[in-house]
Amino acid sequence: MSNMENKQIKSKKRVADHGEVFTNEREVKAMCDLVKNECDRIESKFLEPACGNGNFLQEILNRKLKIVNKIYRKSQYEWELNALKAISSLYGIELLSDNAIECRKRLYDNFEKQYRHNFENIDKNYLTSILYIIHMNIVNGNALTYCQVSNNVEQTNSPIIFSEWTFVKKEFIKQKRYMFKDILNKSEKNNYSDIVGTLFDEDTQIEYLNSIKPIVVADFPIVHFKKMWEVCNG
Repeated sequence: MSNMENKQIKSKKRVADHGEVFTNEREVKAMCDLVKNECDRIESKFLEPACGNGNFLQEILNRKLKIVNKIYRKSQYEWELNALKAISSLYGIELLSDNAIECRKRLYDNFEKQYRHNFENIDKNYLTSILYIIHMNIVNGNALTYCQVSNNVEQTNSPIIFSEWTFVKKEFIKQKRYMFKDILNKSEKNNYSDIVGTLFDEDTQIEYLNSIKPIVVADFPIVHFKKMWEVCNG
């Protein structure tokens, strides 16, 4: 990480106003080591409800792409397919808009750098699809209220929406959108703090999120995995 990325605070005012403190690289790696098996699974889903500028998501992406590089580097097509599966499995919510923007940029820049390092023939449409997925998966919002927030951190009535990227017949992908509150399925039996907690609770969110059936708010056509940009432009 750069010195800026490794700083724990941006300003004392942000700490006072929002309790913003970033996790150091050493702690990030140590916490990811606690769930190493999941970090090494390309399609294993992670949700960070206070993702900041992406320290955890960046580390997890690095670990996933390391596996992709190891297994699929000899085939650009297979690498592209599985790298997209890796990036589409990462989700984040961030209250402060500048952090959300920085998180998206860091994830995309990291992905593009590794893509260009591995291959000479770069598919620009594929990278546009990656950018679209990152934009949909990293949301500027308040995880406690389930709603999006404005650039000046004002509450809105727009619900946080997440996309599920489901692969059909290996090469084709289907996008379904769900409201965050439906994914969590908050009820008297399921305390919110117990469900969200932190990214690395022993009772992981992964099994819970995969066990429920939230209500679909938007269902998009099946498209080739390298043409998600068509959904974005359509």
